[in-house]
Amino acid sequence: MADLNSLVIFAKVVEANSFSGAARRLKMPISTVSRRIAELEDELGIRLLERSTRNLRLTELGAEVLEHAIRSAELSDAIENIVSNRLSTVTGTLRLSAPPSISDTLLTPLVTAFQVSYPNVRVQILITDRYVDHIAEGVDAVFRLGTLKDSALVARRILTYRHQLVASPAYLETCEPPQTPQDLLAHRLLAFSYRGPESSWTFIRKNGKDKETLTFQPQLAMNDFAGLVPALLAGGGIGDLPPVVQPEHVRAGRLVEVMPDWRFLTFDLSLVHLGNRHISKPCRLFKEFVTQMAPRLFPDLPM
Repeated sequence: MADLNSLVIFAKVVEANSFSGAARRLKMPISTVSRRIAELEDELGIRLLERSTRNLRLTELGAEVLEHAIRSAELSDAIENIVSNRLSTVTGTLRLSAPPSISDTLLTPLVTAFQVSYPNVRVQILITDRYVDHIAEGVDAVFRLGTLKDSALVARRILTYRHQLVASPAYLETCEPPQTPQDLLAHRLLAFSYRGPESSWTFIRKNGKDKETLTFQPQLAMNDFAGLVPALLAGGGIGDLPPVVQPEHVRAGRLVEVMPDWRFLTFDLSLVHLGNRHISKPCRLFKEFVTQMAPRLFPDLPM
């Protein structure tokens, strides 16, 4: 029995009247198209096409086979349409978890756009800065920063960026802007912090050679970057801010980067889930959707 895929390729070759044209339409190498036609001819034991340097001509038997090949191509297109229509009717519940601060500018826009394409998928989101056990807590996927340590999980990188050290223009007008990490000790510092009186920032010089870690007691510490933004806008001091947290303030100049020759480390934001055998259809679709959409939301991230 002839391979249906090969029949589809044969129909496309005849339609385009060339191997190269069919290859472009099918988005595959010319060598693959040529090989599949040769294999089909060997399988059927007949010559389907008479080849010349300028054109192709169907043999008598090739013309008869073409009728069946066209029906095969139509069947293939119909199946693709069925699958495409079926995707829009995917149902189920998608359970996500994410760290604080990214829900308004990253997570909610992604989920909202996803539900436009898949309106029958319900989404439940847990916002927390602690480690989430996928199985015990019934979570399908987690937005996670940094490297992955659990070998039972799979991580898909979504974005790569570095935090920026920022302050309001009003604050910088009241002081001498810092030039080195040690200069920061003379300023009011605002920091993301889970616990303890001390915080630390590690900087790498723009030349990539010098590295310095600064340990300090912040004037204001909070485990939520979004909560630090109003204090920074009010001229409360200098603080680090991820570029995915309320980026409109930096774009509009309400917050400006401080000490640009010294930069924070770059890291990844990934979507983490259990092995592919355990992933649900809504989760699989969401992973592919996020991988494409997140970079469009943040096209110019600092790195």
